[in-house]
Amino acid sequence: MNSLIRSTASCLRSGVAVYLPRQADGRVCSASARLLCAAAGVQKDLGEMVKKDKVVVFMKGTPAQPMCGFSNAVVQILRMHGVDDYAAYNVLEDQDLRQGVKEFSNWPTIPQVYFNGEFVGGCDILLQMHQNGDLVDELKKLGISSALLDTEKESK
Repeated sequence: MNSLIRSTASCLRSGVAVYLPRQADGRVCSASARLLCAAAGVQKDLGEMVKKDKVVVFMKGTPAQPMCGFSNAVVQILRMHGVDDYAAYNVLEDQDLRQGVKEFSNWPTIPQVYFNGEFVGGCDILLQMHQNGDLVDELKKLGISSALLDTEKESK
């Protein structure tokens, strides 16, 4: 996040207006360099954040203390599969992060789950993958053996 702060501060100091290319209807739009630079910095940082770990979750709260039912459901699903080693980012601590991740993924809700830098989906998608068995396969691709497989073997 330090690089985001540095790049935003740099842009805020410049304060130059930027004109965007002419739109199809002939309008010329302008935006402040502050806005464009901050948005570009957030998107770059988010790209790095989602690639840093095999599993990344943007959520409300923390895995130890989820602050919404959907975030809690994602934590519980991952826990059932024995996935405890993942990066979790609390979007309630940073409004720029909260909005930026929605734009980054083009997905309007939180939580958001990423595997190896690729957007998987939110709570509903992860729950569906868990229910139909796809999550076990996706975790295997990451080199993670689902704890549900171990439980299944023990019961036989």
